Amino acid sequence: MTTTFNFFADIGTLFANILIRALAEGSGRANASYFTQDSFGYGILSPRRHGKRLHMKWAAIILTGLVFACASALAEGPTYVRVSKFSGKEVPRFETLKYNAVNGRAGPSRDHPILWRYERQGLPLLIIKESQNWRRVRDPSGSEVWVHARMLEPEAKAMVQTDTILHHAPNPESAEVARIEATVLVELGKCADNWCRIEAGNYKGFVPAAALWGVTTSEATL
Repeated sequence: MTTTFNFFADIGTLFANILIRALAEGSGRANASYFTQDSFGYGILSPRRHGKRLHMKWAAIILTGLVFACASALAEGPTYVRVSKFSGKEVPRFETLKYNAVNGRAGPSRDHPILWRYERQGLPLLIIKESQNWRRVRDPSGSEVWVHARMLEPEAKAMVQTDTILHHAPNPESAEVARIEATVLVELGKCADNWCRIEAGNYKGFVPAAALWGVTTSEATL
């Protein structure tokens, strides 16, 4: 498991440094300072010989900013990327049904009863948990079942969730290519800036990413 921390920690450190300097200003132990930019784009403090001294009231304002930054960091917390010890792949992730008839069971073995029978090859399912040979998946309706790992494959497909317009370019003002109805399976291309390039039959173009199931793993609430 790896952890990626956001930039709020850097902001907190920056505010702390500024607060220390500001407090020193109020007691007459340092000269006033101003912001410049270092090569990394972060604000740094540089001495300024001819400038107004910082008033102690700024210390309270800066302290408030520091508290806010720290609270934001605690609220958002770290971002976790999990790699399964069984498949060696990230979880959650999307894969698609490999066959036209796949059973979804209540648990990770054939001893558990069948809850769903999927009859649509290529349907994207969100893998949210794994065992040695089984995968717990979530379907577009939100139902969760276990399917055997052999029943899935990593295909770039998506399902249209709501009726949507296929555009010539990733812009709602661009020319309309076709109207695609909900539940249609499409070939999924690259996604950027909330738009995805797809292929549906003989039609190619762009649709909003929000109209597709199978694009983002943010659907997972683990």
